[in-house]
Amino acid sequence: MRILFTVSPGTTTFNAMVPMAWALRTAGHDVRVASQPLFADEITQAGLTAVPVGRSLGIPRLLLAMGLDSATVEETRAGFPPPYNIWEESAGARWEDTLPAFGAVVDGAKYETFAIATALVEFARSWEPDLVVWEPLTPVGAIAAKACGAAHARLLYGIDAFGLARQKFLAMKNEQPEPEQGDPVADWLGGYARKYGGEYSEDMAVGHFTIDQIPASLQTEADLHYLRTPYIPYGGRAVVPGWLQRRPERPRVALTMGLSATGYFSGYTVNVRDILDALSDLDVEVVATVAEEEQSALDPLPDNARVVSFVPLHVLAPTCSVAITHAGFGTLTSFAPHGVPQLTLPYHFDEPMLGRKLAEQGAGLYLDPTEATGEAVREGVVRLLEDRELRGGAARLAGEIAELPTPNELVPRIEELTRKHCAR
Repeated sequence: MRILFTVSPGTTTFNAMVPMAWALRTAGHDVRVASQPLFADEITQAGLTAVPVGRSLGIPRLLLAMGLDSATVEETRAGFPPPYNIWEESAGARWEDTLPAFGAVVDGAKYETFAIATALVEFARSWEPDLVVWEPLTPVGAIAAKACGAAHARLLYGIDAFGLARQKFLAMKNEQPEPEQGDPVADWLGGYARKYGGEYSEDMAVGHFTIDQIPASLQTEADLHYLRTPYIPYGGRAVVPGWLQRRPERPRVALTMGLSATGYFSGYTVNVRDILDALSDLDVEVVATVAEEEQSALDPLPDNARVVSFVPLHVLAPTCSVAITHAGFGTLTSFAPHGVPQLTLPYHFDEPMLGRKLAEQGAGLYLDPTEATGEAVREGVVRLLEDRELRGGAARLAGEIAELPTPNELVPRIEELTRKHCAR
């Protein structure tokens, strides 16, 4: 089969797709990855075949591409912003607020779609993929699939915020006295469908099926067709440093707050200096990943701390006894398969929900970043080191992940669904 992946030009987003792309490639399928021309080198670095389409607009900020302007970015530190939170009872969503919120999301998605849609459709019609796999920031993949009659699937790297919000939106719309009232998503995608000789169908918003890389105990699903598989950590080029080639002499505690804190926001939401100082009297080895520009503020380091700008988490995770994380998708799913209990200090979008769900499963502890003083973090680390129930919960989560079909094992099911939904 021919399989086309579409991805927004963001490294974190792309890395979440690479393992599945390689599973399909090693199963014998012809796999290509389409994105803006500026992202071609990133794709080929992963050993995949790039298809540059349209024109380069620069790497969009994740949240801006989701329809949020810079003035509201900081609000996402608390969790899902509107309209992605409308399915949560606590959001108190109202129809009169939800409709324009979805309109804003569409306006954000138009940014990249306009730049690459024509070229992507032309390539898809020429190459005729059997399956298009798109991530939530590239619904243009659904447009291309509709235009060439291919099956298509979403690939998730977090809570299915859009699928859940879309389901709630449709339910709210049907409850209105005049159900014909607008649907910005259907209107927008339907316009592209008609342009290329088709009509809107709901799969254009949510895919024929969805590949989910989060275990069921941590996910909240919409009423959609999901295929679940574990995420196989991939972070690009990686070298195992000498100190990581040996077993730690003391319990190792990882501290990693991800790239988004300095990439999208104004800096870390916790005081790394205070945390390192608070852990300095414990008989542990602390390994902290900290952006290079932030490291000078940490000198002098405590004797039991090591600070690096990058380390491959899939290599670090098996050596750790505890991890202090932001509950980001890639970070959480790198430590969880190894039964490492996590103290989560989430700071945006789906991270608060993932952190809370991890704690609800008894696999870690949740701490709001506003309360994450050095002493509070120290107390959490000590508890995770000593509490057998929490360590047992982390082991159970690792067992759940181990039972999922790997990306390679999932390929036959993807092939079956592709044959079912491909219109050619």
